[in-house]
Amino acid sequence: MSADGKIALPSRKQTRISNEQDMARVHGLRNECDAILVGVGTILTDDPKLTVKEKYVQDATNPLRVVLDSKGRTPLEAQVLKGDAPTLIVTSEGSESTFGQAEVARFGQERVDISSLLSYLHEKGIGKVLVEGGETVIWAFLREGLADELKVFVGSMVIGGERSPTMAGGEGATSFEDIIPLILRKSTQLGDGVLLEYEVKG
Repeated sequence: MSADGKIALPSRKQTRISNEQDMARVHGLRNECDAILVGVGTILTDDPKLTVKEKYVQDATNPLRVVLDSKGRTPLEAQVLKGDAPTLIVTSEGSESTFGQAEVARFGQERVDISSLLSYLHEKGIGKVLVEGGETVIWAFLREGLADELKVFVGSMVIGGERSPTMAGGEGATSFEDIIPLILRKSTQLGDGVLLEYEVKG
């Protein structure tokens, strides 16, 4: 995120915040995980591949790509549906959408039940999940107590704008008791930015 906590422009168009040092960190982290998870908003806005670039990681292995897509809106031409890595699209039980060769799982009535999804992934041998975003998904994992760690790279820039998305969006805390407490474990300068590593208090 930027120094003022934004992750994209007011138009929600993605803008580069990470520097090369942080990009190498992110791809190294992807390579260590069993799955990378994003929400469908990230797919519709950024159309990422969610793969590990060999530019940053030698002998890269691509983890499972997981997309939370309650209403089945992932476009069939999306990068995550190409054969670079296995993909799981997760919809609510009310959706009947299919996505080519991608695996589909359905949990929850109107929205994806994340706890049920994580149990399903655990049964498949998926142990370490990297939740990359976007803001609604990150808030959901924090709110439901499903995150162990939070790693935030802060780039040296200010984006501004009342409508610019922040790192954790969604409904947000409605009272002091709803605020998610963190424990700062480490801070590291990466080029002209800083990486903050938190433990999420259970």
